[in-house]
Amino acid sequence: MTTQVTKSVIVNVPVSRAYNQWTQFEDFPQFMGGVQKVTQLSNDRLEWVAQIFGVKRQWEAKVLEQQPDEKVAWAATSGATNAGAVSFEDLGGDQCRVTLFLEYEPEGLVEKAGDALNIVERQAESDLEKFRASLSQRATPAAPGAARSRPRATSGLRAFNTLPTPRATVARRASPAKRSRRA
Repeated sequence: MTTQVTKSVIVNVPVSRAYNQWTQFEDFPQFMGGVQKVTQLSNDRLEWVAQIFGVKRQWEAKVLEQQPDEKVAWAATSGATNAGAVSFEDLGGDQCRVTLFLEYEPEGLVEKAGDALNIVERQAESDLEKFRASLSQRATPAAPGAARSRPRATSGLRAFNTLPTPRATVARRASPAKRSRRA
């Protein structure tokens, strides 16, 4: 069964600063609980190592879409089945809304139990709060173009809630039922 989580946070920085910091992919362990390491393999491929529900997981993800100051979307290509997107909405006055959408498929008894207890939902909320705190603690903003390597932007924006489902997710799906959790 696939689970979806959507969480948002308002940060007191310009949208470009929030976006530039988020695209420092290898810095994710600094504010994402359970994420031990992210390695950028190429412009659009990342390798993740995380502790999920007490189980060490590793996967590769492909950045499917990247619109500067607007959106980053990805999907796992191997390993843990997940996909997601982060959108950035300029609210004016040096504020923006950062919205995280996750879609994942818990595997095994431990992950399914953790899913039933909304652990990923709570972790996503906590991670966004840590992201907000990390932005306010930085003396200097991340410079535009400072990301180690970024894929070029794709043409046109896809609707935020219509992310492509990775083939691996479809193949592993035990049932078509979905649960959705929103902030």
